[in-house]
Amino acid sequence: MKKEIEDIEDIKKLVDNFYGKIREDELLADIFNNIIKNRWPEHLEKMYRFWQTVLLEEHTYNGSPFLPHAQLPVNKEHFEQWLKLFNATVDEYFVGELAERAKWQGDRMALMFNMKIEHYRNNPSQKPI
Repeated sequence: MKKEIEDIEDIKKLVDNFYGKIREDELLADIFNNIIKNRWPEHLEKMYRFWQTVLLEEHTYNGSPFLPHAQLPVNKEHFEQWLKLFNATVDEYFVGELAERAKWQGDRMALMFNMKIEHYRNNPSQKPI
């Protein structure tokens, strides 16, 4: 049964199931698995903290989320697939205001990351910030 996103256990459920889909996706799996390699537990923990901060407003994440993505071999198609899987995962398990906020935030991040990556690709003399 679907429920509201209420606590860190809900965040973990969202993150674990989403990245489970990513790790098997035909378009995204190789990119994520080749970069993260055997550091999946660390990556998932970081994603728990990120989404806990964004959705629950419990400030456990510190960092710049864009920088690790700045040099990824991705384009608009990859971000569209990422967003499709993310939204499907949210909709599979959750309803309510925070579920909608998660999808809005995911859409916003995908758009921004794609635009920034394209900008730095087209302007190689600039360093990502």
